Amino acid sequence: MATASYSPSVSVAASPFVGSRPSTSTAMLRYDLLAATPVIAEPFEYFMIPQFIRAEHLDAIQRDFPAIKEGGSFPLASLQFGPAFRQLTDELVGEPLRAALAKKFDMDLSDRPATLTVRGRTRMKDGQIHTDSVTKLITVLVYLNRDWSNTGGRLRLLRSATNLEDVIAEVPPTEGSMVAFRCRPNAWHGHHPHDGPRRSMQLNYVTSASASRWSSIRHGVSAMLKSFRG
Repeated sequence: MATASYSPSVSVAASPFVGSRPSTSTAMLRYDLLAATPVIAEPFEYFMIPQFIRAEHLDAIQRDFPAIKEGGSFPLASLQFGPAFRQLTDELVGEPLRAALAKKFDMDLSDRPATLTVRGRTRMKDGQIHTDSVTKLITVLVYLNRDWSNTGGRLRLLRSATNLEDVIAEVPPTEGSMVAFRCRPNAWHGHHPHDGPRRSMQLNYVTSASASRWSSIRHGVSAMLKSFRG
């Protein structure tokens, strides 16, 4: 079967865009591409958009991205960042994107909490094949790396729990790219090792408020321990 590819958790406060879609003159996200991109249904539902963030916003987002020197995922509450990055986080957890994803995956997300975490680098131990936890319904990954010539660090959606070469789709973590998928029991994914900077954001819709709180606690404690080590 052919491989698809392209080249180039803290609960989050309500977005200022809640209740209405941002105008195309102010929105960072390409809602038009989201609407036009089909969902691939097998072996689990997913889709990819190479340029999900409008190009004119990328320099400001890079400037305002939080300084992250450690590996692992960080909740927003543990980070400092500028206004352009704040706008991006607001759009990612906003109602327009929630509604679009609900329609895309034919799900009711109206009462499902959103969590958002940020990564600034990966370690050699990261990227092992896994599925996301049973409390997660949808995973959305957004990448913010200027370019990506490395062989490692390219997310692969997989047919197998054991074979990183059994690839459905490969997603280079280039600037503005996005991949979204349903968190099915067979939604295997991972990447070859990479040690170094790799900017990404992970949005999840989770099953309940308790799942959201547990994500907040887990990532918050992890961020605190990393700061102590630093």
